[in-house]
Amino acid sequence: MRTSRLEAFSDGVLAIIITIMVLELRVPEGHDLSDLFHTSGVGLLTYLLSFVYVGIYWNNHHHLFHLVEKVSGNVLWANLGLLFCLSLIPFTTTWVDESRFEQTPVVVYGLNLFSAAVAYYVLQRVIIRQQGPNSPLRDALGLDLKGKLSPALLIAGILSALTIDRDGRVGVWIALACYVAIAIMWIVPDRRIDRAIREHGAPA
Repeated sequence: MRTSRLEAFSDGVLAIIITIMVLELRVPEGHDLSDLFHTSGVGLLTYLLSFVYVGIYWNNHHHLFHLVEKVSGNVLWANLGLLFCLSLIPFTTTWVDESRFEQTPVVVYGLNLFSAAVAYYVLQRVIIRQQGPNSPLRDALGLDLKGKLSPALLIAGILSALTIDRDGRVGVWIALACYVAIAIMWIVPDRRIDRAIREHGAPA
């Protein structure tokens, strides 16, 4: 089948994920900035981080399927696996927010991000296998340094939260710094697929 239905379904799911996250934000009881900070300050920060992650996946997913002409059942299932992992982000985001960055919610949030990274990698591999030895996606990804560095940073963050200063917050803040660093790293536009489209041409 063509990619249009898969892309439309994925776009709808990601839009719902973002909507659910913003609906979880609490409205301040007062009318001052201090009320906003005390009621929703942490929630706005966690929402911003998760929004950026979902936005990054949407952006990369959109570019990814510019190099795909048709999808098989395996691609559909791999895409559903990615959407499943991303659909858990509102839940883990809310838990981090309501716990005020306690260790276990931060670790679970990191595991959620890691599972999404693995699912996206699997989706790429399934597409490359479908495309065969002359896969334009394989050529576009190249060494994929950012794709390899991101899971490593996530694992480092998770292990930091679990092992460093377990009675304090040092490990948790290191974990959060790793999560933020990955988001910043991926916000920088990635031109690999754009170059591949110019070289190979987009599928008809």
